[in-house]
Amino acid sequence: MSGQAGELRDWLGSQVLRRVAGAEGPARRERIFAAEGERWFADDRPIRRVHADASMFVGGLRALLLQSLHPLAIAGVAQHSDYRHDPWGRLQRTSFFLAATTFGPAEEAEQAVGRVRAVHRRVRGVAPDGRTYAASDPHLMRWVHVAEVDSFLAAYQRYGAHRLSPAECDGYVADTAFVAERLGIPDPPRTAARLALALREFRPELAGTPQARSAARYLLLQAPLPLAARPPYSALAGAAVGLMPAWTRWPLRLPYLPAVDATLGRAAGLGIITTIRWATRSAGSPPPHVRRGEARDPGPSAMDEQT
Repeated sequence: MSGQAGELRDWLGSQVLRRVAGAEGPARRERIFAAEGERWFADDRPIRRVHADASMFVGGLRALLLQSLHPLAIAGVAQHSDYRHDPWGRLQRTSFFLAATTFGPAEEAEQAVGRVRAVHRRVRGVAPDGRTYAASDPHLMRWVHVAEVDSFLAAYQRYGAHRLSPAECDGYVADTAFVAERLGIPDPPRTAARLALALREFRPELAGTPQARSAARYLLLQAPLPLAARPPYSALAGAAVGLMPAWTRWPLRLPYLPAVDATLGRAAGLGIITTIRWATRSAGSPPPHVRRGEARDPGPSAMDEQT
């Protein structure tokens, strides 16, 4: 690699990691990857492959769009979250939770779960339709979990470095269920088939509310970014929209152009994900299979913070 290419790679990687990890990123990486101790997941578990991949950028955007379709979930975000004023802080908290529970020592993972549960206990209110909500409601937490896992898996299968086999897809869903149970989510899906069924079961509760459409416009069109970052972010946003199920498009007023999604949109998404993957490999991000200590076996058994 030429010197100029190496400098460009380092600069791009540092910019990405600054947004995702924040100022505390280096210290947090040390706590997660360098600390000794038992881990929740062994090096070969599917959750490590998925959560270490750059496709998570697309999966995260898709998850937020999908989660917004539940009127109570988006009411909690709209009324208690500072995502419009501090979207990067929200991203950094969520990425730290995923990293801590996927790669960190068990003690660090337990602490991350405890922090999320404490936040959930404080988030409650009344939605615009008059219904009360609480982030600690197990049913609402289950929706957030299902939408997130479905999105991360869909993004990885389309844009990940290596697609998972059907058995590995089941393994990924089972791994995420291990974390979900510790968050207090009852009976989380443990196979890809059960995940798809859970998503279908939630559909009668979903709706395109004004709050959901406002959040979608903000995420896709109004995120605070420097001018140079807007084209790559647009590619990520387009890739996320392209992965959204057809039935979600009209409620959120998202475009539905299957031919464009399958060609130009997919090519643009693949291009930006490949670039991010290339850039972050040398920007201080630990390799996906760093191991410190032993891992528990989750057996055939993550979730956004909502604030």
